[in-house]
Amino acid sequence: MSAENTAFSTSSEEAIKRAIKVQIDETADHLSGEGFDEFYEIDKTAREIEKGDYKRTALQFPDELLHDSVSIFCKLKRKIGSHRELYVLADTSYGSCCVDEVAAQHVDAEAMVHYGYACMSQTYRLPVFYVFGKKGVDVDDCVSKFYDLFSRHENSRGATIVIRHDVVYTHLAESILDKLRNTVPLGVNLIYSNVPDKLMPPTDQTTQTQPLHESYRISEDPVQDCTILYVGEESLGLTNLLITHSACDVFSYSPSQKTCQLQSIRTNRMLMRRYVVVQKARDADVFGILVGTLGVASYLPLIKHLRAKLSAAKKKVYTMSVGKLNPAKLANFMEIECFVLIACPENSLIDAKEFYRPIVTPYELEIALQPDPQWTGHYVLDFEKLLAKESSAADETHNDKQHSDEEDGDWPMFSLVTGKYRHARRFGGVTETREAQSENESSSSLISRKDQSGTLVKVSEDAASQFLQSRSFRGLEMRLAEDAPSVLEQGRSGIARGYGET
Repeated sequence: MSAENTAFSTSSEEAIKRAIKVQIDETADHLSGEGFDEFYEIDKTAREIEKGDYKRTALQFPDELLHDSVSIFCKLKRKIGSHRELYVLADTSYGSCCVDEVAAQHVDAEAMVHYGYACMSQTYRLPVFYVFGKKGVDVDDCVSKFYDLFSRHENSRGATIVIRHDVVYTHLAESILDKLRNTVPLGVNLIYSNVPDKLMPPTDQTTQTQPLHESYRISEDPVQDCTILYVGEESLGLTNLLITHSACDVFSYSPSQKTCQLQSIRTNRMLMRRYVVVQKARDADVFGILVGTLGVASYLPLIKHLRAKLSAAKKKVYTMSVGKLNPAKLANFMEIECFVLIACPENSLIDAKEFYRPIVTPYELEIALQPDPQWTGHYVLDFEKLLAKESSAADETHNDKQHSDEEDGDWPMFSLVTGKYRHARRFGGVTETREAQSENESSSSLISRKDQSGTLVKVSEDAASQFLQSRSFRGLEMRLAEDAPSVLEQGRSGIARGYGET
């Protein structure tokens, strides 16, 4: 058996016995009773539950903090009383940084408490309280090493310094800001927005014009003459920050290693990889929209918007939810030529080296569908901003021609991936026979029928059936009445993890 096939042909016993490697966060393990309570904000969480009079509250933990869930549950239960119920949520359907409101609804929860790292994406069903944890930072060392590197950087943009950090250092943000004020020279503008510790969903009584976390996120339109100081380790949050602010200098400080470095050098390499993915998406005719979140607000309008865009471009589109992504899952849909992932900003950028098909973000898809794409490196990962941007662009070009001659006609398109010209397949319904005669008449992907007016037309079959017809293996043959029935035998007994022989 070849190496590439072993991932799809493993035994069922191996799937059950497989151990998942989790890097456990042991920050709070050495803390005493009061220190543990302060780290996880037990008293504050209990007050919020009592203040809102929530009868059922869900506690969501990432894998690395799940070992502390029992202690936290017991401590909270003693404080809020037996008349209020708590439920522990683990093994989230998608990224653990997102609030899993769907899982909370299974127990009819009225509120949620999210522990650990969070992407701070706006929710729309339940109120959410965040407990980030409190990791330590050497504030003096952080500011000293940042300013030393910043002052020696010849291209440093000194007009404005924006402070960002991993949410686990929120409790030390003000100390870092005060130290910077005393270190940087006069005239340098310091910008910092507080990280909210709770998000409330919009209600009918209050119209929310922007997400409550908007004050925390830096505008995705890069600030000119801006330098960003990020306090935290290598993470998806730092990658997201780099690629959405490629016009800014980004310095990162690692609290564990006590090192500071200029990270913006990585941006060009990441953008070049994303540029290749966009070019692959331009060559695709069959797309799959992957639902990577069920809790982030505006994900449903975005799916509707993308389906409309792909249909207008005469592309075939499927919408699916497969949970956490892995190559084996997506390999089941080989007829799909490119996937579009709808997830929170922290999980949108997927390095698809191990996957058989490219995975793009909604913004990259917008670029790929343009007749003459303009690549600037600017990125939009926020759902609401992307929808607002497209709505504004649609208003400006409402009376313009929707597609170029290259899209409307059957003109060949040049592929930068293959270096050859290609004819794009067109999907989208019925084509009159006179127009279809120029196509391959022997193609089994077209079937003939008459429409309501009696005109002979040809209808393009589903892209999946076209792919199935081109495969050499199409599943097991039925062979009805061709083979004698097998002898009925007693099978193995027991549970799936360890069957016993009979």
